[in-house]
Amino acid sequence: MVTEALDAALDRLEHALAAAESAISARDESAGKELAILKVRHRKLKETVAQELRQLDLLLAGLPK
Repeated sequence: MVTEALDAALDRLEHALAAAESAISARDESAGKELAILKVRHRKLKETVAQELRQLDLLLAGLPK
């Protein structure tokens, strides 16, 4: 009887642990996707700012001194 109760408790713990591991894995995967999206956005923003700075340099170079 006690052994059966312990086995059942261990089964519940193993199930809870598996569920927790699954949730952590899903969260990490989601965080990885978000990071990849942010990296792409950062690269695009950096390229846009660099282009705008180049255009500003050209405008400033064309101004009379």
